[in-house]
Amino acid sequence: MNENKNPFYDQIEKKTNVKQEDLLELAQSLNQTDLKNEQNVRKLIHQVAKMANKPVSKEKEDQLVKAITSNQVPMDFGTLAKMFQK
Repeated sequence: MNENKNPFYDQIEKKTNVKQEDLLELAQSLNQTDLKNEQNVRKLIHQVAKMANKPVSKEKEDQLVKAITSNQVPMDFGTLAKMFQK
């Protein structure tokens, strides 16, 4: 097993087919992104959808943008997962 592998990332990779390296790169970019800016948030949503190979409807994108820009995003993974499954 690779020393840099983490069981948490392994679980995410199995469920989403998104590699640990891609997740870490995404997390790094989040540190430099203004999440109050609608254009930045839309770009981020498109990036995540592409990484996960999952389509995001315009309606879902709008809901996510509103939640993120108004700082109403739950911080626990379970609630976030439910939000994406709706």
